[in-house]
Amino acid sequence: MPMNFTLQKKITILGSTGSIGRNTLEIIRSSPDKFKVVGLSAHSNIELLRKQIKEFQPEFVAIDNLDAVSQLKDEFKDLNILYGEEGLNQIASLKVDILLSAIVGAVGLCPLLTAIESKNDIAIANKEPLVMAGKLITQKAHEHSVKLIPVDSEHSAIFQCLMGQDIHTVEKIYLTASGGPFYKKSVKELEDVTPDEAIKHPTWKMGKKISVDSATLMNKGLEIIEAMWLFGLDEKQVDVVIHPQSIVHGLVEFVDGNILAHLGPTDMKLPILFSFTYPERTVSSLKKLNIKELSDLTFDYPDTKKFPCLQIARAVAKTGGIAPIILNASNEVAVQAFCEGIIRFTDIYKVVQKTLDKISYTPKNYNLETILHIDQETRKISYDIINQLT
Repeated sequence: MPMNFTLQKKITILGSTGSIGRNTLEIIRSSPDKFKVVGLSAHSNIELLRKQIKEFQPEFVAIDNLDAVSQLKDEFKDLNILYGEEGLNQIASLKVDILLSAIVGAVGLCPLLTAIESKNDIAIANKEPLVMAGKLITQKAHEHSVKLIPVDSEHSAIFQCLMGQDIHTVEKIYLTASGGPFYKKSVKELEDVTPDEAIKHPTWKMGKKISVDSATLMNKGLEIIEAMWLFGLDEKQVDVVIHPQSIVHGLVEFVDGNILAHLGPTDMKLPILFSFTYPERTVSSLKKLNIKELSDLTFDYPDTKKFPCLQIARAVAKTGGIAPIILNASNEVAVQAFCEGIIRFTDIYKVVQKTLDKISYTPKNYNLETILHIDQETRKISYDIINQLT
C-alpha cells in the first residue's frame, strides 16, 4: 500500500547543484507536502545555489567558496552559511530524516561519516566513499543503527530485489552497464577520443567525472566494490553485463536458479524517491516504463581487453585492504587530467595500474587517518606518473 505521509521528512542534500542534487530537488519541488529541505551544500556554483536557496528556503547552507559566503550573507540575512570542510561536516551533523550524500569523489567521505555518527539515515549516491572506506562506513552505520539506502540505479535495483530475501540464498548479482559512448569503437579509435565525447553518455545524463568513468567502464569496477560492502558479498558474487538499452538495472540470481530483475526507465529520480520513502512506496507522477513498448533487451559480457579499467578494479576488489583507496584516488587524478587535456583517454588505465604497481597494499586493517593519508600519498604518486607520461 502506498505510504501516507503525516509529517514532512526533513532532508539535507550534500551536492545540491550536481546532477543528483538537481534531480532530488525536482522531487521535493513536486512533493512539498512530503519533504522539507533543511540543508544544502555546493562546491562553487553560487548562481544555481542562490536560486535553490530562494525556492527551497533551507536553514543551513555550506559552500566551498569564500567569496560566495560573503555574497550570500549579504543577500540572505537569516540563513546559516557555513564554509569549507568544517562547514560541510557541520551541515552533515544536522539531525534530519534523510541525508542525501551526492558529493563526487573522496571529499564526500568525512561528511558521510559525520552524518552517520549523527544518526542520520543515508541515501548514498556517491560510490567513492564506499570504495575507499566500505568497512569503516558499514561498521559505523551498524554501530549507530543507521540505514544506508543506495541511490545508484544499479544498487537501488539490487537493494529492491533483495527486500525480504535471505542474503545467504544469493548466488550472484548482476550490475548492468550501457557500455558507454565508446563500446563499439576499436582500441585504436579510443586513443583519440576527446573529453567532450567521453561525457556524452548514450542513456544517462550525469556529471563529468561519472560520465568519464562510465566511458572507461571504471564506473562498473567501482560499483563492484560498492556492492560488496552494501550487500555483504564476495567479489565472485558480483558480475557485470552490458545492457545497452538501460532498462534492466540489476538482477539477482538465487541458489535455486531463480532470477529477479529490476526494470525501470532511465531516470535517476526513481531511485532517489525510493531512497526517501523506503521501506514504503508513494504515488508519484514520474515517468513510468511502458512494458508493451519493450521489444529488444540484449545482454553481453564486457570486453576487458578494450576497457582494462574494469579488470583492474575487479583485481583490486579481490585484493581488498587498502587497494581500493589507491584505485579510487589514482582514478580521480587520471580522470581530471584527461578532462583537462593533459593525458589521453587510454592513459587513464595506465596511470591507475602504474600507481597500483608502485604502492604496497598489504595492510588489511585501517582507520580514517590511514585512509586519508593513503589517499593523499596516492594522488602525489599519480601526479608524478602523469608528468612522466606527458
